[in-house]
Amino acid sequence: MRAAETSLTAHMNQITPPVLTEALRRVESLFGLADQIEARHAKAKAHVEKLTQSILAKAFRGELVPQDPNDEPASALLERIKQNDSTKKSSNRNARRADSRDSLVK
Repeated sequence: MRAAETSLTAHMNQITPPVLTEALRRVESLFGLADQIEARHAKAKAHVEKLTQSILAKAFRGELVPQDPNDEPASALLERIKQNDSTKKSSNRNARRADSRDSLVK
């Protein structure tokens, strides 16, 4: 045996059964506490996931903030966005065509 092992063995032989029993009781108690914490964590995580889904659902229904009756409807906003996108695309095409013509002339 190495010196460290001998020292540990000697130390273990000096530990009385009541001390070992108390240490074992404390370790088991701490494992029980760890199990409780793990269960609470799992429950909280599940609650957060449900809450996230609930918040997203409310957001899509427009229930998170008071609605302003003067705001335009979402359909009008979407139509405006579509028109902007199509205008940008056509101006980009025209710019590319002009660039192509310029490079051919040179």
